[in-house]
Amino acid sequence: MIGSLRGEILDRNVDGTVLLEAGGVGYLVSVSQRVIPELEPGTPTFLLIHHHIREDAQTLFGFTSKEDKATFQILLATHGVGPAMAMSVLATHPPASLVDIVTNNDIAALQLVPKVGKKTAERLIVELKNRLSLDVLDGDGSGTAGGHSSVADVREALAGLGYGTDEIRNVLRQLPSDADSATLLRDALKTLSKS
Repeated sequence: MIGSLRGEILDRNVDGTVLLEAGGVGYLVSVSQRVIPELEPGTPTFLLIHHHIREDAQTLFGFTSKEDKATFQILLATHGVGPAMAMSVLATHPPASLVDIVTNNDIAALQLVPKVGKKTAERLIVELKNRLSLDVLDGDGSGTAGGHSSVADVREALAGLGYGTDEIRNVLRQLPSDADSATLLRDALKTLSKS
């Protein structure tokens, strides 16, 4: 069982995989679209690994932080969530943002994840409520638990400015959900003004 790999990135692919050489062996590792820009070919890197075994395949999933790996494993243990959906959730919402979303019952923010509809988002929030916390993820406690998430704040602000639900959803999918409300709103307005 592989727990981590330290080596050099040889290649990265648009499908969200990187080829990592460690100890003279090349490993194909699936990573989150959120971190793939950091994994430049030719750079040394350290990835925490989740080795996923099924009857027909063995896949390595790599993470640059223990919070990402812990969140991935919590998502995998959730009914109806496979590795592809777990990686998609992580690509859309970093762990601390996901904790805020679950804490605040922000169904619309979860629907920003590709292929997650309202019913799936509602089920995920119910199932993750007791499993997902900053304590579990060893976070710094700087989340906005008890208040709105920055994504929810920006969504409300854009709706107040007259933007439609689809426009808001599309622009928020393009932006990092871990930014503060002011930065996120500024970037959303900038992106919307170009379209």
